[in-house]
Amino acid sequence: MKWLPVLLLFILSNSQLRAQTKTLDYYLEQAVSNSPLLKDLNNQVASSKLDSLGLRASYRPQVNLNTAGYYAPVIKGYGYAEAITNKQTFNALLGVNKQLVSKGYMNAQVMAITLQRDSLINAGKLSAQDLKRTIIGQYITAYGSLQQVKFNIEIVKLLSGEESLLKKLTRSNVYKQSEYLAFLVTLKQQQLQLLQAQLQYKNDFATLNYIAGIADTSAVELSDPSLQRATSAQVHNSIFFKQYQLDSLRLATSHSLVNYSYRPQANIFADGGYNSDFLVQPYKNFGASVGFTITMPIYDGGQRKLQYKRIKLEEETRQTYKAFFNTQYRQQINQLNQQISETEKLIGEINAQTKYSESLIKVDTQLLQTGDVKIADLILAINNYYSVKNLLTQTSVSRLQLINQLNYWNK
Repeated sequence: MKWLPVLLLFILSNSQLRAQTKTLDYYLEQAVSNSPLLKDLNNQVASSKLDSLGLRASYRPQVNLNTAGYYAPVIKGYGYAEAITNKQTFNALLGVNKQLVSKGYMNAQVMAITLQRDSLINAGKLSAQDLKRTIIGQYITAYGSLQQVKFNIEIVKLLSGEESLLKKLTRSNVYKQSEYLAFLVTLKQQQLQLLQAQLQYKNDFATLNYIAGIADTSAVELSDPSLQRATSAQVHNSIFFKQYQLDSLRLATSHSLVNYSYRPQANIFADGGYNSDFLVQPYKNFGASVGFTITMPIYDGGQRKLQYKRIKLEEETRQTYKAFFNTQYRQQINQLNQQISETEKLIGEINAQTKYSESLIKVDTQLLQTGDVKIADLILAINNYYSVKNLLTQTSVSRLQLINQLNYWNK
C-alpha cells in the first residue's frame, strides 16, 4: 500500500524522538542565561552599586594640584598696567576641599540610590517572570502538539492493523467493497492528520527554541511539564507590589532631600605651595591658606512648596494605581483558580468518556473478525474516540496554560 512507507517513516521518527528528551527546566535555564535584557538589568544593578560608592567618595576631601603661569610684557612703555597684572605671576598650589554635609543628608542620598538599585532588581525579577511565563506557555503548546502526534500515530497503527483483516474479509464477501473503501478513506484521513500534527509540532518546537535563544534544529521529545499550582504569595512579598512599596519610599526620600537642600551648606578648603609675582623676594613666596564658605537659602520664590505639592501628587497617583492593581490582582487570582477547578472537572468527565470509547472500539474490532459489526459503526467509534482524545489533549493543555498564568501572578 502507498501509505505504508509513510506510516513506517513516522513510527521511525517517533522512535527517534524518544532517544533524546529535554525538560522544561532546561529551556527555562537556557532562556534566562541567553536573555540580553536580564544581562542588561544585572549590569545596571552593578553600575548602581558603583554610583553609591561614587557618592560617598565625592564627600571625602578632594585634593588637587593646580599650577598656572602668567606674563604680560611691557615694551618701551607699551603694555598692560603692571599695577593690575603684576607683569608676571606663577603659582603651584596643592589644594584640599571638603564639603560639609550632615549624616542625615548623606544617608538620604544613599537611600535614593539604593531605592533606584532595588527598583532595577525588581524590574529584573519581573522581566525574568515574564520570560519564564512565555517559555512555559510555548513549552506547553509544543508538548500538546507532541501528544497530538503520538495519538495520531496510535490511531493510524490501529487502523492499519484492522485494514489487513478487513481486506481478507472483503475478499471473502463478508464485507462489501464499498465498506472496505470507506475504511480506506478513513485511514487516509488519519494519515494526513498525522502529517499535519507532526508539522505543527515542528513549528511549535522551533518557536520554543527561538524564544529561548537556542540555535538547535534537531527534533527532541519534550517531557511532561508537570506544573503544579503555586501557593499564593503574600501581597507585601509579591514582586508585583514591590514597586509600589519602593515608589513610596522614593517619594519619602525625595521629601527629605528637599528639606536638606534648604538647610545651610558649608564648605572648607585649604591650599599650600608657591605663589609669586617675582617682584619682591620671590624666594619667600611659599605659603598656605585656609578658608570656608557657607550658603544659607533665604527665599526661592516659593519653589519649595511647589516641590512638596509635586511629591504629594505623585503619592496620590501611586496610591490610586496600587488600589486599582490590587483589585485586578485579586480578581485575576480568583478567576484563574475557578477556571482551573472547572477544567479539572471537565478532564475527569472526558477521561470517563474515553474509557467508554476505548471499550466500544475493542468490542467492534473483536466483532470485525467474525463479520458481526458494520464498518460504518467501527468508523464512527474510531472517529468518536479520536474526537474525545483530541478534546482531552486540548483541555489538558488549557489546564496547564491556566496553571502557568496562576503561577506567574503568585510570585
